[in-house]
Amino acid sequence: QVQLVDSGGGLVQAGGSLRLSCIASGIIVTTNAMAWYRQAPGKQREVVAAITGGGSTNYADSVKGRFTISRDNAKNTVYLQMSSLKPEDTAVYYCNVLSYGKAYWGQGTQVTVSS
Repeated sequence: QVQLVDSGGGLVQAGGSLRLSCIASGIIVTTNAMAWYRQAPGKQREVVAAITGGGSTNYADSVKGRFTISRDNAKNTVYLQMSSLKPEDTAVYYCNVLSYGKAYWGQGTQVTVSS
């Protein structure tokens, strides 16, 4: 059974940093493409960053140079390091994996950036 547990969100001032964590069970993060999505109030869920099984990364234009996706193989955990945060980064952030054609989601973690 695949399970993703998101954590690390919180309230931060603009310009600050946060690190989100996604602890995975039932899958191995190094053999699956993992991603972070976010959903702001009244907006559609959007992909923020992704990492392939081979370690290649991709980012939304809005976060390039500020966010970094990475993984810890020993902890089977994927991270999203967020720096230079802006009020427009405020959203619920979700970890995601596609395994055998099925999408799995973490429960989400709230990130609020004050101006």
